[in-house]
Amino acid sequence: MADPLANWKTGPVKSAILDFVDRVTLTESADFMPPSERIAVFDNDGTLWCEQPLQVQVFFAQDRLKALAAKDPSLRERQPFKAFLEHDLKTLHDLGKRALFEAAFSTHAGMIQAEFGDIARAWLASARHPKLARLFTQCVFQPQLELLGFLRARGFKIFIVSGGGIDFMRVFAEDTYGIPPEQVIGSSVKTRVDIEGGRIDLMKLAELDSFDDREVKVENIGLHIGRRPILAFGNSDGDLAMLRYTKAGPGPRLALLLHHDDAGREFAYDRDFKLSPLAEALDRADHYGITVVSMRRDWETVFGGVNVRPSAAA
Repeated sequence: MADPLANWKTGPVKSAILDFVDRVTLTESADFMPPSERIAVFDNDGTLWCEQPLQVQVFFAQDRLKALAAKDPSLRERQPFKAFLEHDLKTLHDLGKRALFEAAFSTHAGMIQAEFGDIARAWLASARHPKLARLFTQCVFQPQLELLGFLRARGFKIFIVSGGGIDFMRVFAEDTYGIPPEQVIGSSVKTRVDIEGGRIDLMKLAELDSFDDREVKVENIGLHIGRRPILAFGNSDGDLAMLRYTKAGPGPRLALLLHHDDAGREFAYDRDFKLSPLAEALDRADHYGITVVSMRRDWETVFGGVNVRPSAAA
């Protein structure tokens, strides 16, 4: 039979994944779980696709701000919008993830959800990563696509649980990952029902509703899924609560943590990336029973097609 994880290198991590899936899906196994209990949750930014030097939605917000600044030039002198427009990475990183995403979400206020989806879809069709020289939708990690397909084939129901904007991720998640919109959980802004004539829509407001990071991920899993996952995959301290919540349940559990340690094929970072820091989760992985996945050691290929070496371009 063909290897379902062909781009995962043979070793302890690949074996742990294969063994775990067999344990919970083979009917003769003492650890067999019915499909209803096979819930897997994945972070998105930095776990399923590249998040360096900024998360993809931040690049989207930068382009949106250019259009807004053409109508209101004062935005060019107001922070944090000035940093967005000038691609000032230091200032953007210093904002921290929540403040950065709040600013990004504010650029979409006043849109109905359908309009936002059309704009995001059109942008993703042509927007390219500034260093990897490929479409953002081609910056998805090939080994993760294999893992998603493998889990799906073995009866898992897969959810994205990410700090990224829920409406933004729902635009591409089904085509890119095979994960439908109703299985995407993310950060959200408040909305208002907009009634005009015979049309009823949801209008996006400027006020943050839920920022899906750290312990809030666990809260939203309880709210939107209603079952404790048996498999979780993340890449930062923002995912640690979700990983620990998964591991704390009864029976077999698998929590995976991706370490970006491959500057040649992608990027190498952990504690130094303020927008997605990895410190406690990496240092205490053994203590928490989390399996660390090394991009350099455990993946044959990073992206589909060919391995790409980041360019020196900004």
